[in-house]
Amino acid sequence: MALKMTRARAVALLAVAGALAACGTDEQPAQETAAVAPTGERLTLQPARIADVAEVGATITTRDMAEARARIPGILSELRVREGDQVAAGQTIARITDTRLGQEQSAAAAMAAAAEAGAARARADYERIAFLHANGVYAKARLDEATAAVKAAEAQRDAARAQAGAVGAVAGQGAIVAPAAGRVLRTDIPQGSAVAPGMVIATITAGPPVVRLDVPEALGRSLAPGAAVGVAGLAGRPADASFEGRVTKVYPGISGGRLTADAEIPGISPMLVGQRVTASVDVGIREALVVPERFITRRFGLHFATLLSADGKRASEVPVEVRPLPGGGFELLSGLKAGDVLVAPAAAGAAQ
Repeated sequence: MALKMTRARAVALLAVAGALAACGTDEQPAQETAAVAPTGERLTLQPARIADVAEVGATITTRDMAEARARIPGILSELRVREGDQVAAGQTIARITDTRLGQEQSAAAAMAAAAEAGAARARADYERIAFLHANGVYAKARLDEATAAVKAAEAQRDAARAQAGAVGAVAGQGAIVAPAAGRVLRTDIPQGSAVAPGMVIATITAGPPVVRLDVPEALGRSLAPGAAVGVAGLAGRPADASFEGRVTKVYPGISGGRLTADAEIPGISPMLVGQRVTASVDVGIREALVVPERFITRRFGLHFATLLSADGKRASEVPVEVRPLPGGGFELLSGLKAGDVLVAPAAAGAAQ
C-alpha cells in the first residue's frame, strides 16, 4: 500500500515538472518576439568627398601699410591726427621743429643778402668802368677786370641763394605728410617727444582691407588663388555671423615654415584692421564620413549617434566626436566606421 502511494507521488511530481518546463518553453518565444527591429529613417555610413577645410590664424590688414616717417631730427611739436582718422594723400598730419634749422635759415638768408649786395656793387662798378672805357679813360684790361668781378659776384649770389634754399628745404621736411589716402591705424609717438630720422610717426592703411592668412607649410602646397575662405567672430558683429571670401594672392617664399596669403572678404570694415581672427581655408578635397544633423543628438556637452546592431533588431546610443561642416551636417571623427547603420534618434526612441 505504501509502495503504491510513493509511485503515485512520483508520477505527480513528474507531471508538475513537465508542466513547468512547458511553461518555460512558452515564455522564450514570447521574449524573442518582443525584440522588434527599430523602424524609421536609417543611414549607412559611406565615405564621401568633401572640401578639406583647415583653420589657420589670420590678421585683418590692408594690402599696403603706408608709414609716415620723420625725415629730420627734432621735437614733434604738432600732431594733427588720431587713430581712426581718415586722411588724404599729401595731407600734413604732423610737424617736427628743430631750432637749429631756424638759425641756419637766418644765417643763410643773411649770406644771400650780402652776396646780392656784392653782385649789385660789382654790376655798378662794371657799368661805370665800361662808360669810362668807351670814352678812352680806362684801358681794356680794366674793363676785363670789372667783367670778371661781376661774374664772380653773381656766382657768389647764386650760391648763397641755393644755400638758403637748401636750408629752407630741410626745414620744410619737418612737415609730416600722409603718403597715401586711408585711415590712421597707429600714432605711437605722443606730441612733444624727441624724434630721429626714420622714426614712424603714423601708420596709415592704404587700400581695401584684406585677411592675411598665416598658413603652415604643409597646407601651403594645396593653397591656391580662388580657394574659399571664411571668418567669424569679428568685433562688433554677432558671434555666429560668418563672412565668406576667396584667396586672391599667395606670396612666394616660406619663412619659418609658414606661408602668407591674402583673402578678400566683402563686408569687413577698415576699422577692424589689426584684429586677429581664425579663418577656415579650403585646401583641397578629401574623403570623410558625413552625417546629417538629424542623426546626431547632444547632451551634457557630448554628441551621440544611434547605432543599429548587426542583426538589425536593437539600437543603442554611442558617443561620437564630430566637427560641423560649413554646408551643414557633421563630419564623424571617431566613434563610428564606414558600414555602420544609424537610425534617426526619434525613430529609435519610439522603437525602444
